[in-house]
Amino acid sequence: MRGTRVALVTVGTLISAYALLRVVTDRDADPLGQLLFLAGLVAAHDAVVLPVAIVLGALVARFSPDRIRGPIRFAGFVTAAVLVVAMPLVLGYGRRPDTPSALPLGYGRGLGIALLVVWSATLAASALRQVSRRRRRTRGQEE
Repeated sequence: MRGTRVALVTVGTLISAYALLRVVTDRDADPLGQLLFLAGLVAAHDAVVLPVAIVLGALVARFSPDRIRGPIRFAGFVTAAVLVVAMPLVLGYGRRPDTPSALPLGYGRGLGIALLVVWSATLAASALRQVSRRRRRTRGQEE
């Protein structure tokens, strides 16, 4: 686990250093505008995303059984990631009436299907986990 953390920190640091280098060396970049955008992003994260994540995590911990808490947390994380990527498409940001080929698909339906797959797989994994535990418990009693 420690090696994974080191790798993630290293990759994150390299990506951040590359982005900073690009801002400093690009003639068309607006460093002040980029700094303000970053400050707004950090503020939005701390004011909105983090409290929502904490509340949802507390609700999962409070109301879900121990045996399925892990799969529910995983599905919640995947759901959040899918929503972050899909919501601009679902809401139609960038869609223009004079360009019908821009965002031509049914992104809301695709989002629904993706979330259905995520939560169905979570339900199946939780059911398999239950069956596996019962089998182990039965084998332990027979011996």
